[in-house]
Amino acid sequence: MISLIRSLLGEALKTNSSLKLAVLTGCLRISKESIFTGLNNLKVRSVTDVRFDEYFGFTDMEVKTLLQYYGYPDSYDVAKKWYDGYHFGNVDVYCPWDVLNYCDSLLDDKEAQPENYWINTSSNDAVKRFIQESANAATKREIERLVAGEVIMKEIHQELTYPEIYQTIDNIWSLLFTTGYLTQRGKTEGRQMKLAIPNLEIRDIYMTQIMEFFKENVREDGGTLNRFCDALQNKDAENVEKIFTEYLRRTISIRDTAVRTNMKENFYHGVLLGILGVKAQWGISSNREMGEGYADILAEPDTRDMGIIIEVKYAHDGDLDAACKEALKRIEYTRYEDDLEDDGVDNILKYGIACYKKRCRVMLAHK
Repeated sequence: MISLIRSLLGEALKTNSSLKLAVLTGCLRISKESIFTGLNNLKVRSVTDVRFDEYFGFTDMEVKTLLQYYGYPDSYDVAKKWYDGYHFGNVDVYCPWDVLNYCDSLLDDKEAQPENYWINTSSNDAVKRFIQESANAATKREIERLVAGEVIMKEIHQELTYPEIYQTIDNIWSLLFTTGYLTQRGKTEGRQMKLAIPNLEIRDIYMTQIMEFFKENVREDGGTLNRFCDALQNKDAENVEKIFTEYLRRTISIRDTAVRTNMKENFYHGVLLGILGVKAQWGISSNREMGEGYADILAEPDTRDMGIIIEVKYAHDGDLDAACKEALKRIEYTRYEDDLEDDGVDNILKYGIACYKKRCRVMLAHK
């Protein structure tokens, strides 16, 4: 393959008398593979170079002009949070693919919500491998800091060989930077850079991979899963709390104080779904319309005439007991159990689960 590419590039770029200028684009520069043997005098510009920096993406003014042209200037703040944040050279730019897709969605539906357009164009292997390294305590803390919107100092190597890409965690940091999953927030001496997740779209990719990795771990530890589900069925709130706390300590947590409470609740909601969803014999529903509202989670064990209603709350002030009581009050107020009773289910368990960082409290109201 290297020989083929070398010949192709040589014929197209060096011996082609009809060629005046050629531009080769890519996100990762692979060194020492000799694909350019015989083809020299190339000028390489990376995302850290100042020259041409504004042409790697859309500038802020270009995005404002684009949204104004299509008649959606009020969508600027959303576009900025989701698709801005890349720093190339000395310029902050947006991902052009995302902005154009977002504009296209707005043309179809003026109420269209921002989507993760990137996730469908990449396998995201770099992020997957990075999350898998979270078994290392130091890397896990760094991932948590990144997800929280903080900056991490790392040494970046922009020239790697293919065998080296996933060889060390340091190389994975470099790969994440050069492929756009991290961006720079400033330089220091030498190769050191201040790295951060650029925007909400890329953060969403990290969160998706974190949950997938967590689910894989749950599947591999069937014993703990069975103990957790048994405790739920047996009205053992104490053990539900104990085991769920163990799960929270394993996974990468969200601790971004800028994130809204409902987004934090969504994270813990997702962790619970990740656990219960592995229990193949159970019917699990999320945000199902019941009674006069939408129940966070409904679990229906197939071997027993039982329905387990779970309401999740985030204790933003750390008062887990108060948040638990609030969760149980919501279950009662919205009468989630009415639907189960109409279906002939008499054994209904109602759990309020409150979370704060890596701690939780579980309360049970049995009917």
